[in-house]
Formats: sequence, C-alpha cells, structure tokens
Amino acid sequence: MFYRLVGFCCLLMALAAPAYAIGDEAPAWLKQAASSPAPSYKRDVPAVVLLKESTATVETDGRMTTVSNYVVRILTREGRGYATSVVNYDVSTDKVREMRAWLVRPDGSVRKYGKDETVDKIAASYDLYNESRQRIISAAEEAEVGSVFGYTTTTEERPTFPQTGWAFQGRVPVLVSRMTLVLPAGWQANAITFNAPRVEPTVNGTSYTWEMRSLAPIEPEEASPSIKTLAPHLAINYGPAAANTTAAATSGLTRTFEKWADVSRWYTELADPQAEPDDAIALKARELTANAKTELEKIQAIGRYVQNIQYVSIQIGIGGYRPHAATEVLAKNYGDCKDKATLMRAMLRAVKLQSYAVLIYSGDRTFVREEWVSPTQFNHCIIAVRISDETQVASVVVHPTLGRLLIFDATDDTTPVGDLPDHEQGSFALVAAGDTGALLRMPVLPPEASRNERQTEISMSPDGSITATLVERRTGQSAASLRSAFKGLSRPQFQQMVERWVNHGASGAKVSKVEPADEHTEGRFRINLEFSADRYAQSLQNRLLVFKPAIVGRSQTMTLSEPTRKHPVVLESEAYMETVRVRLPEGFDVDELPDATKLESAFGTYSATYEIKEGQLVFTRIFTQRAGVFPAEQYSAVRDFYGRIRAAEESPVVLAKK
Repeated sequence: MFYRLVGFCCLLMALAAPAYAIGDEAPAWLKQAASSPAPSYKRDVPAVVLLKESTATVETDGRMTTVSNYVVRILTREGRGYATSVVNYDVSTDKVREMRAWLVRPDGSVRKYGKDETVDKIAASYDLYNESRQRIISAAEEAEVGSVFGYTTTTEERPTFPQTGWAFQGRVPVLVSRMTLVLPAGWQANAITFNAPRVEPTVNGTSYTWEMRSLAPIEPEEASPSIKTLAPHLAINYGPAAANTTAAATSGLTRTFEKWADVSRWYTELADPQAEPDDAIALKARELTANAKTELEKIQAIGRYVQNIQYVSIQIGIGGYRPHAATEVLAKNYGDCKDKATLMRAMLRAVKLQSYAVLIYSGDRTFVREEWVSPTQFNHCIIAVRISDETQVASVVVHPTLGRLLIFDATDDTTPVGDLPDHEQGSFALVAAGDTGALLRMPVLPPEASRNERQTEISMSPDGSITATLVERRTGQSAASLRSAFKGLSRPQFQQMVERWVNHGASGAKVSKVEPADEHTEGRFRINLEFSADRYAQSLQNRLLVFKPAIVGRSQTMTLSEPTRKHPVVLESEAYMETVRVRLPEGFDVDELPDATKLESAFGTYSATYEIKEGQLVFTRIFTQRAGVFPAEQYSAVRDFYGRIRAAEESPVVLAKK
C-alpha cells in the first residue's frame, strides 16, 4: 500500500458523566471535557467521545504540525478497549513529536501514561516489512466502567498535496468534534462534507474551524455499508489563493488538481518511466509465456508470477506514491502493490501487451467519492490490461478511448486473472493513462462468477444417525474466500474451521475426512468431506424421524432479524446450488414433505424442491444473490425475502415406519 492514512484512531465510550474531582495531573482540557454532561444511551453503547479535536497549522513551505486532543468515557466492560490511542505515521515522512495519555478512574484518581508506556509497531503485522507504523498507548486493562481516558498528540508531516480530511466520528456517539486548520497569510481553504448536511466553517483570518456536536451512535447492522460511508467527514482543500502566485511557487506542495484527468496525468508521469522493461524482464516474460497460446494465457502466466512475489513496502519519493523501477522489483523479488503492478506492466509490455496503473481504495468499494478530486482517496494500486475481443472474462470495463480493459489485482494472491476481489468490485478507481485517464466504476461480476456447487450424499440409519460425504466446488470470490482461509491457516486450524462449519448444522458431528484442493489457475477451489452424526434425525414415539435435509449451511447466510433498520443493505454477488440425496433408513417411508419454494425478487432468486427417487429423498436448493446497495426503505422486502429462504431451509421432512 502506498497511501498513508495519517490520522488518529482512538476507541471511545459514553454515558452521563459522574461528578468526581480530577487530580492535578490531568490537563485542563481533559478536566473540562470530562465534566460535560452526556445523554443516556442504549445499554450496548460501549463508550462516548466527550471531545475530539485537532488543530493543524500549515507553514508556508507546506509543512503541517497537528495537535490533537481526545477524551472518551467507558460505558461498558466490553468498551474498555476504547481506552486506547493510536497514531498512524510513515517513518520516511512523519514525526510523532509528543504522545501522552491519562486515565481518570471513577474515584477521581489519575494514571498518567508517557514514553515508557508507548508501543511502536508495524501497522500491518502480516507484512515482512512496511514503513507505515503505529504508536500506541493502551489503558484497556486498567480501565473500568465510568473511567475517562484522554490523550494528546503532536505530529509533524509534509503533505504531498494541499489536501486533508477529518472524520467527525466513528461508531460511538460524540459530544464535540472539531477540526481547525491554520493557514499562512494569503492562503484559503474549502471543504466538502460527506454523509451529513454541509458544515460551514467559522473563519477568523486564515483560521478555519469546522465543528459538529451531539452526534448519535451509529449502530452496527448486518450487511450495512462501512462506517466510512455512514459517518460524517470532511474533505478539505487548501493552499495559496489563485492570485498569490509567489506563495504558490514557494509552498513546497507538489500539485493541485481540478479534474480527474489531472490526477491521471500526474500519476502517469510518476509511474510510467518505472515500468520500462530491460533484457532481464523481457527474458523472464518470454519464459513465463512460452507455452501461452492466447492473449489471456499470457496475462494469466505473468499475473500468477507477480502475485507470488513477496509483499514488502519500502516507500520512495513523492509521499511514497512513486513505485520502484520494475528492473529493481524483479532483481530483488519483492515489492508492494504499486511495485507489483509496475513489474507486471513491464512484463506485459515485453510481450506486446499495453497496460495502465489503476489507483483504487482497497477494503471499501464506497470509499472513493467522485466529487473530491484527490489521489489521497486511494490506498492501493492494481492494473488494467488493454485486451482484444478475443479475451472474454468478467472483470472487464470499457474505457471511452482505450477500449476494453481487463482489471486485475496483482497483489491479491487468492484472486486469479479474470476475477476481482469483492471489495473492489463496483468501486470508483482511476485508470492512469495520461490525458485520457479517467475515474471509472470497476466491474461488478455477475452471480455466476462466484458460484458454489455442492453434492451431499447421506445415509440414515433407523435411529436417525447419519454418515455423509460432501463435495463442494467453488469458483470466483467464493473460491477466493476458502482459498484465503486455506493459505492463512495451518492444516489443523483449517480442519477445525471446517468442523465448526459442519457442526453448526449437524450438532455433535464427527468429521473424518477433510480433503481440500486449490485449483488456483482455473479460479476454483474444491473440498471433499466425510462426516457422521449420531441421531441427527429426531425420533418421535419410536415411530417417526424428523430432520432438515439442508444439513450443512451455506457459507454466507443472511439473518436480518431486526424489525427495522437505519442503513442500506449491501449484498454481494453469489450463486449457490446443492443437491442432497438422503438414502432412507430401512423400514421407513416419507410421511411429510415441505412444500416446494420458489422466490424471485430484485435481490435474487431462490428455489427448493423435494423428490423421492429409488429409495432416496432428493432435496435441491438453488440460490442467486444480486450485488447491490438497497436503501433502508426496502428493508422489509429484503427481510421478507431472506426470512422465507430461512423458513424453507429449516422446514423438516418427516419419515414414518412402514
């Protein structure tokens, strides 16, 4: 990842403030915030933020110094983790000049935290090396319900662009949230407000303050958008006034942007020279594609190679946006996302295929906003390969000038060419192609591109016990999710995960065989299971056996049990088909079968059928879920759709003794 999200993340909590005296060790701003009365919240609200404020002072050379204060009250035992302060910074460009914290206990005593209690660690612990780091002070183990935790930080950075942001809140409620930007003489600022009505700043000379108060908690809801899409935040542009050309020339800020083509031109100039192939790259590319017969096979061969390169993030120049030269990445056999994209582009160029860097936000398809022209919205780099009509895959967008572009994430080693991670599908991303570059909506793959097909064979004994074999074949992102677990867990851990999955439907089941097979090149993952469960079918009066034929649940199921909802429902593309064959126990016939179910809606389709064939009950369920974001006003219809699916899959079959 090349983008530094330099900010302050702190976990918080809230309720009415008790009247207690705070010791002299606590600073005045913390005392004042702690004495603020707060409304009552629901019992499951873990904390309330009493104060969230930052003052960022910009010098004429563009350097920014930010002083931040934060105060939170712990409301529940589960909320004690909010008594933590975290500063994210980049070792190559940022400095954390001060970080102190205080815990005020309910009895008024104060515990002070400083350098000795501060931990500094790599931001992404799974990376071999990464220059993004975190400085942390945690009072979670000492915090009690009713405690107040506060911290202050002073950081220094040199922004690459005259842009910054401010999140007014996270999930927990906030009493006061304010951002102040102090600019040099002759400079000005403007801001866009997201997820809330426009917040007008209070302006005093070249000091701008944006403030919000009494922000309610944002309750978590199943399948809801990310908190970044729901919580109010600012996107701020600043810099010398247009007429102040002298200040603009000496500000030290590299560039401003008016339209997305400006960002495309800037990044193309930065990245394209790094993607030049040399003889070693050309030789390797020809070696990888020696047996490739088609354009797609060439892209697949190079893509597999680049995905397997070790991820290491070492930033160079221009705020860490410039990738290393492809020649260097190949020689060292490591790099971060932009380095991998650059090497792949160089290799493709060596075999006569044109490609472009694509800037995207990884982890949240709704994060990037079209109306704020800023490269700081991106934290990831992927690739777009210009393809002919010969190549037919799902992960394609059509550019108005460049034509058909195959979108591929060269960093995500669980997602092969032709597929795209769920969280990137449908996102705005910038195709960096000089003057012709554009912000495009990434493809949303159809449900059949993420398919799960399952065959389950069940033998049932007269006492209701079962033995079963299950064969599951997955494609697309359904395969990628299981592949990720398989690669990230040890074999015993993977086995335990599968056992939990089976036991969720067949309580007490014993799994005797787990046989995974990763068919990565084809975008598939297969798993064979064997298991048994004593008395899975319930015996009634020693005459009837009652059981659900949907024994092993689908990996992703929606409950949506709450009667009302505040936020939209976010659905991913998914297709599922299962056939369950239950060999009836000797001496039993089918007495009752559920009615067949057939559902069609804007959200997807579902069918469940039952048939008796040659002494077997054959149960078939087919489910298709369409990707989309559905407003809260449609919640009752969404809830009804999934409720009817749940009812169908919980409907029992009744067998009776002959």
